[in-house]
Amino acid sequence: MTTITRANKTQDYLLIERLADTIWREHYIPIVGKPQIDYMLEKYQSAIAIENQIADGFEYYILNYNSTSVGYLAIKQEENALFLSKIYVLSSYRGQKIGKTAIQFIETKALEYDLKNIRLTVNINNTNAIKAYEKLGFVSMGPLITDIGNGFIMDDYQMVKSMYQ
Repeated sequence: MTTITRANKTQDYLLIERLADTIWREHYIPIVGKPQIDYMLEKYQSAIAIENQIADGFEYYILNYNSTSVGYLAIKQEENALFLSKIYVLSSYRGQKIGKTAIQFIETKALEYDLKNIRLTVNINNTNAIKAYEKLGFVSMGPLITDIGNGFIMDDYQMVKSMYQ
């Protein structure tokens, strides 16, 4: 059974930092390389970075499967959409419908916040994630290249799901 709990204290941020380190290194090093992952983990997924993002309006949640923390997600309310910033599950727990449960949770949040759309970005080479998002009703709005500093870019597709289809 999947449960979702809000991250709201340093212990939670440290847990997410550890989950991110495992998930990102395993999944993204083949896609963008170790130097960029090292940089991005420090810049975006350290406990301090997470705490700063929460202060800036992001909401982080821990995904638990049978009482084990197996992933996390982050969302942020925008003017016309709920931005799904992060959704990650440990590879050994994929296929357990944890991601689907998380997306349903995010859809509920979008409706609670009276937002018409859910927006996300996904690396253009992350083909499995792109296929999964398409199955869940997300549509590609085209490429989005973002300079994240230190000589690195994020080469993504922006995807959107309408809550009123």
